[in-house]
Amino acid sequence: MTESAAPILAIRNITKKFMGTVALRDVSLELYRNEILGIIGENGAGKSTLMKILSGVYPANEYEGEILLDGNLRRFTSPLDSQRAGIAMIYQELNIELDLSVGENIVLGCAPKTKLGLIDWKRVQAIGRDMMRRLNIDIDVTVTMRNLSPSLQQLVCIARALVRNPKILILDEPTSMLTEGETRNLMVILRRLRDEGIACLYISHKLDEVFDLCGRIEVMRDGRHISVYRKDDGYDSKQIIEDMIGRRLDMMYPKMDHEIGGEILKVEHFQVPHPFTGGKSIISDVSFSLRRGEILGLGGLVGSGRSELLGAIFGAIPHTRGRIYKNGKEIWIHDPIDAKRHGIGLLTEDRKKDGFIHTMTVCENMTITILRMLLRGILLDKRRERETAREYFDRLNVKAPGLFTMITSLSGGNQQKVILAKWLMCGLDILFLDEPTRGIDVGAKSEIYKIILQLARSGVSTVVVSSEIAELVAICDRFVVLGKGRVQAELDRDEADEVNIIRAASNT
Repeated sequence: MTESAAPILAIRNITKKFMGTVALRDVSLELYRNEILGIIGENGAGKSTLMKILSGVYPANEYEGEILLDGNLRRFTSPLDSQRAGIAMIYQELNIELDLSVGENIVLGCAPKTKLGLIDWKRVQAIGRDMMRRLNIDIDVTVTMRNLSPSLQQLVCIARALVRNPKILILDEPTSMLTEGETRNLMVILRRLRDEGIACLYISHKLDEVFDLCGRIEVMRDGRHISVYRKDDGYDSKQIIEDMIGRRLDMMYPKMDHEIGGEILKVEHFQVPHPFTGGKSIISDVSFSLRRGEILGLGGLVGSGRSELLGAIFGAIPHTRGRIYKNGKEIWIHDPIDAKRHGIGLLTEDRKKDGFIHTMTVCENMTITILRMLLRGILLDKRRERETAREYFDRLNVKAPGLFTMITSLSGGNQQKVILAKWLMCGLDILFLDEPTRGIDVGAKSEIYKIILQLARSGVSTVVVSSEIAELVAICDRFVVLGKGRVQAELDRDEADEVNIIRAASNT
């Protein structure tokens, strides 16, 4: 890379808003030929939004600012425009057709044709073999993708991008599904592509990879460009992590004393299959304990398996190995009904997908978990349903016109309160909270924190997953940090801070 030369890509003053929320604010950066530029930041920093602008997912009329390629202004209206301009995007979740061959996947969308307009299968295989040779990979291009390892599938995605002769390759968390050996192999390939003149934007939460691979690092936070670091100057991991965090813990985190009792839940040697890759585990061997009235923070990077671990314990997704003990006795959870019977609830990561029923009111969504308790004979006692819902509506300070308001008309924070009420009505003593404050405003976040602390004071034990490390540090009593399918660290409150948690999760 020669920064005195003109950049191959220049982003100038990009601002992107979603319904009034600013996702990117006046972001600028430059990428040079023969460079691998690292883009890092916490979840919500704006990295993925910026990449979607570059790849044409968000068209030019939906943002402010300029994109220049080789000094020329470009306005993309679709991903196809971006591809034609020489930008190739490889997503974290591999976009492949498992039942097509390697060669077919490589030419997907640009298959060569015969004079009759039919697919030229000989050329398909020839192109596939040429791309495999370029990447120095020995794969039979007639083999179906389903039979390949995740790393080889990833390399086929790179080959599919390269067959279009891109100038710029964007990789979003490319090693989240790879082993250490597979990751090292990918690093060799990326350096070779860099030396061939392809510029790369590399997005990853794994700082050790970024430090090793990237000549420069751009740090983003809260939709803004924060700082830039150069490998030649030496990377200061502590300073870079502080730039990523960049926020003070203020009064939005309420303080409330609560007692912590003896062990209520113990999970031993859990193994959970990877949701997207057959034959691979996202959780290899995880054990942890939870005490009565404790708020346990479950930390880790994207792809570390936090959500999958909670879902497997709750019985919502399968696990291949592991035991669960409650109050010292082994329990068996095969589905969420079993979990509920044992006093365990789960507030899921995506409330719109599986947190509430869109066609129901606030009242109906609250009481859906206790309908059997509200029966009078074979009919639902509507008066008892309203009274029960009203109690939790007031207790959690749900801001809505009334109990019979459709839940879809509520703000994200109030929808989250309704989902919390649904579980609290069950009288459970263990609650899993997966990203409980995602997508809600600061005021609603503070109210959710108060509810969590009040639950702890009443003896309810909670496990909290959050991508906001400051949030975990502020409200949790103890921390289990996941990475590479295992527990990377267990930290008490007095030894846990944002830097230590990120370092443990990044394995740096």
